[in-house]
Amino acid sequence: MASLREEDALSEQPYRYIQRDLVEPDWRRLPAWQDVTPGQWADVQWQRAHCVKNLRQLRQVYGGLLAEEFYADAERDQAERATMSILLPPQMVNTMVPDAVPSTGAMYADPVRRYMLPVFSDRDRTWPSHPHASRDSLHEAEMWAVEGLTHRYPTKVLAEVLPTCPQYCGHCTRMDLVGNSTPLVAKHKFELKPVDRLDAMVEYLRTNPGVRDVVVSGGDVANMPWPRLEAFVARLLEIENVRDIRLASKALMGLPQHWLSDDVRSGMERLATTARGRGVMLAIHTHVNAAQQVTPLVADAAKAMLEAGVRDVRNQGVLLRGVNADAHQLLDLCFALLDGAAIMPYYFYMCDMIPNAEHWRVAVHQAQRLQHAIMGYLPGFATPRIVCDVPYVGKRWVHQIEEYDRERGISYWTKNYRTGIEGSDPAALTRAYEYYDPIDTLPEQGQAWWRGHAGDAMTTGHALAAASRQAAAAAVMP
Repeated sequence: MASLREEDALSEQPYRYIQRDLVEPDWRRLPAWQDVTPGQWADVQWQRAHCVKNLRQLRQVYGGLLAEEFYADAERDQAERATMSILLPPQMVNTMVPDAVPSTGAMYADPVRRYMLPVFSDRDRTWPSHPHASRDSLHEAEMWAVEGLTHRYPTKVLAEVLPTCPQYCGHCTRMDLVGNSTPLVAKHKFELKPVDRLDAMVEYLRTNPGVRDVVVSGGDVANMPWPRLEAFVARLLEIENVRDIRLASKALMGLPQHWLSDDVRSGMERLATTARGRGVMLAIHTHVNAAQQVTPLVADAAKAMLEAGVRDVRNQGVLLRGVNADAHQLLDLCFALLDGAAIMPYYFYMCDMIPNAEHWRVAVHQAQRLQHAIMGYLPGFATPRIVCDVPYVGKRWVHQIEEYDRERGISYWTKNYRTGIEGSDPAALTRAYEYYDPIDTLPEQGQAWWRGHAGDAMTTGHALAAASRQAAAAAVMP
């Protein structure tokens, strides 16, 4: 007969739910902000003015708390590996090592730091990039119906209305366009003036009644002056065939002060009122990857948007090794979003195959196990789907795989629609499209195969970077 202790162990669930109160980390633990008042912290202009944009400003924030080796590690990453420059609002910085005075070891281990402030030693030394990695890995620009308007799915479009954000994620999938150039990546530039680009988008939607769903993104819509964003969304609301509008903003987490400002709240109320009158679903999609980033200010911003009348606030996270690629981490995040901030867990995307992202990416079979592991704990309507954004295919639930070579890490996927560039392609619906697991997750036989077929990874990476710079330079030439 089993003992009581053995019975307790057998009855213990793999994940134990505990309701936790949200906490705003005390920014005064950081030397540069010891005298910052709550009023200043809540002010969006103060937040924007005190963003960390370089290593000098990072040193000012942390003072002598971090060893010089950490700053040197970050500096080397910016020089040799980074596809995004540094841009961190104080709100974002404050979620790193949130419950203690930061130390060098704690900063290295912190999940938010790992994706918002990558350092060279984070990256995979042997395979920093997959041989098939590329800028614009989802080929969105190839599918532009007009500049900045990606028509990949039959009834949906992505409107890239601007190329900047209030914060830059190290793993940004639009690293070819968004943000400042880095030593490794010369960014593409829009050619049209903003007003002409938005006019062209509106005209395309008016003349293509098969499109009903518009994701307004960038960049981050929080960086667009509010009157201009409100005017653009108001124009979308006038188009009869548009029935869903989603505003994409990581700043709901990284800069919630923006969404709590009076002009944004009153403007969102105007848009939501119009949307309800027309029967259009207006929602906000944000991007939170770690439970510690869900603070009372984030909850206040999400609830302010719901009070203004938006249909939903949803989270589209990214599955990242070292950040959240663990069932407990994912469930902690989902419950923090749902319980604490009324944000709906929606998707977790597998990290895209951009350059120098191998240390973040997970294999398809790992994502499948994670999807299995989180089932049954959350309400069905709030259980996020883990999806693979397959090049030339789009979002696919990780279990929709057609074939899978686990040894070489090559999965094969099909689709049931044509993208905007495949209207005359008879094989689009029958072709198998490849996706590749990170090479370091493969068995030794698979890694040996790639060593024999991919050439020197560093040489490949440098060649891709050179091609990237040349392509960007050619794109902006008159």
